[in-house]
Amino acid sequence: MLVDPNQLNAETSYKLVTGTVVPRPIAWVSSGTEPGQTNLAPFSAFIFLSSYPPILGFNCGRRAGTQKDTSRNINAYREYVVNIPDESLLDAVHQSSQDFAPDVSEVTTLGLETAPSVRIRTPRIKQAPISMECQLQEILSFGGSGAEFFVGRVVMFHVRDDLYKDGKIDTAKLRPICRIGGPNYAPLGEIITMGRGGTLPG
Repeated sequence: MLVDPNQLNAETSYKLVTGTVVPRPIAWVSSGTEPGQTNLAPFSAFIFLSSYPPILGFNCGRRAGTQKDTSRNINAYREYVVNIPDESLLDAVHQSSQDFAPDVSEVTTLGLETAPSVRIRTPRIKQAPISMECQLQEILSFGGSGAEFFVGRVVMFHVRDDLYKDGKIDTAKLRPICRIGGPNYAPLGEIITMGRGGTLPG
């Protein structure tokens, strides 16, 4: 089957891309600095752009043509936290993707807790096994949807004690979740360890 992207509208193109580029890690982004008004939303167009210094990027689209709360907060305060959720937080992650009113905190509504960050004002999610305090570096735009790609430098990592050993994260213990097409998620699954030094053809 051939699918011509020029013949797709925005919705069908979104479904095709998000069903093809899988699995995707989830950036559970907390934003805002007002006490009790922390915004929380998941984003699966998420990647690291540099490991040294650590720089992350995630894409925030619009909802019905309107800028999302996350986008407004980051543009206003230029800081945010990327929380990494595990399997125990799957329901909260999914629920936080709903369209809450700007003055409603997803954190409070979902019965979550925040903890203070060290180098920024935005709080992190206490239950998240890993949280990364980020300072905004750049905002990029791609396509015609009005989406914004936020590039942020990690200025502090918060890692649950049992996950960090010899400078590495124990991914099996982390039990991360990923997003696939539609309202579907998946656990990490089986880990396959390969030997070093493999060479890809071509």
